[in-house]
Formats: sequence, structure tokens, C-alpha cells
Amino acid sequence: MSAAGQAAGDASGAAVAKADERRALGVASGAHVLHDGYTDLIYVMLPLWQAEFGIGYAALGLLRTCYSGTMASLQIPSAFLSERLGVPLVLAAGTALSGIGYLVAGASVGFWTLVIALLIGGVGSSTQHPLASALVARAYAGPRAMKALGTYNFAGDIGKMSVPALASLMLVVLPWQPTVAFIGMLGIVVAVAIYVLAPRFPADVPASPAGEAKAEAIAASAPRSRTGFPLLLAIGMVDSATRMGFLIFLPFILIAKGASLPTVGLALTLVFAGGAVGKLVCAFIGARIGVIGTVCLTEGLTTLGILSLLPLPLEAALIVLPVIGIMLNGTSSVLYGSVPELVEPARRTRMFGIFYTGTIGAGAVSPALYGLVGDATSPQTALMVVAGVCLLTLPLALVLRPALPASAR
Repeated sequence: MSAAGQAAGDASGAAVAKADERRALGVASGAHVLHDGYTDLIYVMLPLWQAEFGIGYAALGLLRTCYSGTMASLQIPSAFLSERLGVPLVLAAGTALSGIGYLVAGASVGFWTLVIALLIGGVGSSTQHPLASALVARAYAGPRAMKALGTYNFAGDIGKMSVPALASLMLVVLPWQPTVAFIGMLGIVVAVAIYVLAPRFPADVPASPAGEAKAEAIAASAPRSRTGFPLLLAIGMVDSATRMGFLIFLPFILIAKGASLPTVGLALTLVFAGGAVGKLVCAFIGARIGVIGTVCLTEGLTTLGILSLLPLPLEAALIVLPVIGIMLNGTSSVLYGSVPELVEPARRTRMFGIFYTGTIGAGAVSPALYGLVGDATSPQTALMVVAGVCLLTLPLALVLRPALPASAR
């Protein structure tokens, strides 16, 4: 009877663990869908906000920076806060705060109210990446954790496609204020679901002294180049700045070609769909031709794609956009995968945090800087500057090559 009872207990424990895995992945993926959708919804709204409040391109870039810059700078404090209050509470509160930000944006009567709304939203979204990914990593172990995190990452691309598309459809029949407010309300609903459904895991057990000593021994036996990680980070920052610079001017380039607001929403969806494919495709390309070859290929084609977009008519531009999206987003999967090759095992978590904050930070600052170029010249000229800066990744990649292990080059 005792053996049967133990077997029943083991089966029950396994069932609970499986349920926790599904709940963790579902909660994390749902949060990723909403928050990435919130982040990229701004691109659909920029032309409307420009017309409503009469602001220039630099101010539009500032709006994007308010959201993404706040999100980037508060990720580490969000992680510390979750250690005190728990992941479910902090992630749910952050999601609710992001929704409140969009509710405030829907009630905006001036530019500075919109700035405050996006700052609120950015504070809330700072919780998503560190906490949702930690929730998935805590639920899964071994190789299954990599697959689960891949599913979680792909969910973000679904959000980038679906939330702007939803807003574009609503804008056909509603003004922008109720559209934005409705999407803000979704954040409140999702926040409640996160708090109710997220599994409550016990705190992780700190590493033992023996484990730390072993990690130090491994790190000592595998020296890394001191310049490799900074070079990789520099490539990642230029890549992120290129992506954000392109996206902030794309709606205005398309409107100049005769696109309506629903068409702009469709165009952004095409870019994000291509980006989702690019993250998968470029990982396989990187395994075939190496990191340096992939970076040179994707960044070179990104530059050509951006420049080719300018003279094309609207219909042809829409056809090209998914291909640009593949190259625009594909590089990031190769860059993130190269971080473990350039840092010691004991420092990987910390260096991933630095890499993630650096790339998001570059993406946050670049719209305001490129916006100044757009104000001084035109969106078309600014997009040419974006394409030119993208080419800086090519010499950086060639300098990085000796720092990479031969198997990764």
C-alpha cells in the first residue's frame, strides 16, 4: 500500500509540474504578446499624433523614446523588485500599469499628457522581459527550457503583428482615442489573468560554494577575448538602432506614397511577420555560414532593402517589406546566440542582462536622434542615413571575427 501510495504521489506531483509548465508558458507568452504589441502600436499612432498635436519628427521620436527608454532602463530594478514581492505580482502590476498608460494616452489633450502616458506604459513594460522569461526558465529544465523560451520569444512577434493590426482595423470605424483606450483596457484584463494563473514557484536555491568553484575553474580554463563582447554589443546596438529608425519613418514614407492608415497597419504587420520568420531562418543560416557571414549578409541586405524601398510605388513596397523584415530582425537571433561564446560561464547571466539593456537602450535613443535628422531634412533623407549607419556593422563584424571560436565564425 505504501508503494502504491508513493507511486500515486509521484504521478500527482508530475501532473502538477506539467500543469505549472503549461501555466508558466501560457502566462509568459500572453504577457509577451501584449507588451510587444503595446511597444509597436506606437508606430501606427505616430501619424495620428502628429496630425492631432502638430509635432515634428524629433518630438515623435521622443515619444517612442519615452516608452522604450523607460522600459529598457528599469528592467534590472524590476527583477530586484520581483525577488521581494514575487514574479506574479510584479508582472501583473506592470501589465496593468502599461494598460493604464494607454488609457491615459486615450484621454490625452496635449503633447505632454501623451509623454506622461508613454512614460507610465514604459515603466509597466519594463517588467515583462526579465520576469516572463525567468518564469519560463524556472518552470522548464534542460533542453526543454530552450524550446519553451523559443516559444515565448516567438509569442512577442505575434504581438507585434496582431496588436497593431487590431488597432488599424478599429481605426477604420473609431477615432484614435477610444481605440487606444480599448487596447489599454485589455492590459487590465490580462494583468488579472496573469496574477490568477501564474504558478507560484519557491525561490531558487543559491549556488553552493562547490558549484561556484567549479564554474570558476571552467571559466579559468576557457579564456575569452576582452574585446569580443564589447564588439558584439556594438553590433547589436547599431542593429537595434537601425530597426527602430526604420520603423519610425516607415509610416510617413508609405503615406507619401498614398497609403491609408489601415494600409500602414498592414505594412507594419508585414514587416513584423517577416521579422518572426527571420529569427528562425537566420538561426539556421548562422549555423551554416557562421556568425560573421550571417551578420554581413543580413545587414548588407537590410541596407539595400531600405534604400530600394524609397523609389518603389506603394504596391511594390508592400511586397518588399516582409523581406526587409526578415533581414531587419534576423540578425538579432545570431547576435544573442553568440553571447555565450564570448563570456565565461559564470558571467553569462550578467552579460546577457548588459547586452539586452544595451540593445534596447540603443533602440530607445535612436528614434529621437533620427527624428532630428528628419526635421532638418526629410523622412526620405533620414531613412538614407539609417541605411548608411547600418553599414557600420560590417567593419565591426570583421574586427569581431578573431575573437570568436573557430566553430562560430
